[in-house]
Amino acid sequence: MAVESGAAADLPAKTPRDGAENNENGVSVSVEPAYISSVIPGWFSEISPMWPGEAHSLKVDKILFQGKSEYQNVMVFQSSTYGKVLVLDGVIQLTERDECAYQEMITHLPLCSIPNPKKVLVIGGGDGGVLREVSRHSSIEQIDICEIDKMVVDVSKQFFPHVAVGFEDPRVTLHVGDGVAFLKAVPPGTYDAVIVDSSDPIGPAQELFEKPFFESVAKALRPGGVVCTQAESIWLHMHIIEDIVTNCRQIFKGSVNYAWTTVPTYPSGVIGFMLCSTEGPPVDFKHPVNPLDADDIHCKSKGPLRFYNSEMHTAAFCLPSFAKKVIDAKAK
Repeated sequence: MAVESGAAADLPAKTPRDGAENNENGVSVSVEPAYISSVIPGWFSEISPMWPGEAHSLKVDKILFQGKSEYQNVMVFQSSTYGKVLVLDGVIQLTERDECAYQEMITHLPLCSIPNPKKVLVIGGGDGGVLREVSRHSSIEQIDICEIDKMVVDVSKQFFPHVAVGFEDPRVTLHVGDGVAFLKAVPPGTYDAVIVDSSDPIGPAQELFEKPFFESVAKALRPGGVVCTQAESIWLHMHIIEDIVTNCRQIFKGSVNYAWTTVPTYPSGVIGFMLCSTEGPPVDFKHPVNPLDADDIHCKSKGPLRFYNSEMHTAAFCLPSFAKKVIDAKAK
């Protein structure tokens, strides 16, 4: 049930699982309940065993929404420095100030790497930000999105209309349901690109990091099709990244690359992306071949790009030595 509040109150928000172990699909996941992110007087603090020993805090001006869906706790608050903030199960999903860095990069890194994309599937992304960015591409004819939690969609439309504007594009079809099941039902070779805008590999998003899911993605893509999935932080989650790279190398017979960007309100201030292509026409993710036309009506109607450009595209694949060593080793 939604509530409104003018002051910050104690809010137990998330109890995922502590520690880490490899499941049967070779992905490190958390185990054992252990923590709470909360609003303490005046501040929201994000605490998790996925980033042990540290917490990021934002000053809260006002809690705008609290609710519990069938799947997770949902909260929106007005922060002092980052605008409105969307929190799912105690973890920040987006803020008005820095959402562009994530939404633009997870979308345009894959879509600007292939010529003339026409059919795109978004898994997750219920806030609509990825849809907003996908719809900038005039070549695209069909945009499907499968989001498991309708409350996320509704709350985003109410409190983040500049993000959820993506749902207004007539090319978009929303499917409310499980993304894993949706992909399994997709005819082979349907999509030019799949974008997986998932939360961390705990709770309902865990399956989106496992080998069977990537196999379903590969099947749904045409030859030379591309996938881009959220792939955690090089500072915090190299064990998870190693597992993802290993799985993707086994499944995707085209290109497999890791990229990253900066998002101040995400743990460690960075977030990564796994970009893969199926066997077929070669894809060079590091050098975009499908630049956005800033004067195109589809692009102009969504406002100017705030983060992505062709230089940022290429730079995103430059990795620090410690991460490059691990990722390159998995490529052999």
